[in-house]
Amino acid sequence: MNKKTKRIAVLGSTGSIGTQALDVISRHKKLFSVEVLTANNNSELLIRQAEKHNPNFVVIKNEKKYAEVFAALDKKGIKVFCGEKSIEDVVESENIDVVLTALVGYSGLKPTIRAITKGKKIALANKETLVVAGDLITKMSLEYGAEIIPVDSEHSAIFQCLVGEGFNNIEKIYLTASGGPFRGWGSDKLEYVTKKEALMHPNWNMGAKITIDSATLMNKGLEVIEAKWLFDLKPSQVEVVVHPQSIIHSAVQFEDGSIKAQLGLPDMMLPIQYALGYPKRLKNSFKRFSFFNYPELTFEKPDLKTFKCLNLAYLAMQKGGNAPCVLNAANEVAVEAFLKDKISFLKIADLIGSCLEKINFVASPKIEDYVETDLQTRSLAKKIVSHGSNFN
Repeated sequence: MNKKTKRIAVLGSTGSIGTQALDVISRHKKLFSVEVLTANNNSELLIRQAEKHNPNFVVIKNEKKYAEVFAALDKKGIKVFCGEKSIEDVVESENIDVVLTALVGYSGLKPTIRAITKGKKIALANKETLVVAGDLITKMSLEYGAEIIPVDSEHSAIFQCLVGEGFNNIEKIYLTASGGPFRGWGSDKLEYVTKKEALMHPNWNMGAKITIDSATLMNKGLEVIEAKWLFDLKPSQVEVVVHPQSIIHSAVQFEDGSIKAQLGLPDMMLPIQYALGYPKRLKNSFKRFSFFNYPELTFEKPDLKTFKCLNLAYLAMQKGGNAPCVLNAANEVAVEAFLKDKISFLKIADLIGSCLEKINFVASPKIEDYVETDLQTRSLAKKIVSHGSNFN
């Protein structure tokens, strides 16, 4: 193997980001190799990926799928493990250069913490890690010398705009949002939104959870909190701008009033490649943006009154402590309930707001406080869902 080859652990390899990351790796075989693949339930795809990329380790979280994966891969010399703890353990391998955290939701927190304690470079596609425990994660990354490179298109854009600007202070950042499939809709119309409609994003091809988050604008709310921690900002320095064309992925305004923005077609392959290849920009054959195909780029203020999830995220960020952890846990339960037709679209925000009011506030949480807050919030949220319309 080429000594310059970066050995990648792809956590969540069967999801949208994970599959695209493996595509990027396949395009640059001299630069990247796969060391670890992990999946939650999709054993069939995990097996196919392992057969193609020949990693050292494979982890299937669902222990019931272990025998199937082991039978398929053990004979090929691939070490197979199962369970949530195995995902945490495997990231500590000395043979890993970059950990791509593409797990969905809260599940990304503990593996990321373990990778940080080993000083790994983190390509972070799991925004919930910083939403839930941003203070803890940023302090630990400094303590252990673990570099965090954002993969989300918006945070990648900010990161790219800040390269070479180390001595210049940020006045404000602008996080762009497509507005989702229901941009311009009122509450009366949103009351009858179906699951099928909510899963039809106009610009991006993503997994179900993040697509619903985009429809409620919670995805942008989570990104606002993530940006605060990634770039050491005050809540007042993060502004959301609705940009329906999804060409400007985000922008930075400096103290002199100058604004730098990163532009490109809505394609996650580019920020994934940038994170894996950083600090180098790698040549590729991705489709190029043309100004002439987009003669008009438009911008709007988000409707915080109708799309309450974004407003709740701002409130949680301003409150601090364990409030963002409550926000995230309640949202994960709410989205799952909506996808299972247990609550309506507008009840997602109502459920989150109820949990934020009822869960005990912890001003300076430690890791055990985050774990307890997550458990308590999920329990409360599920109880509220089971009681039907009682969200007060």
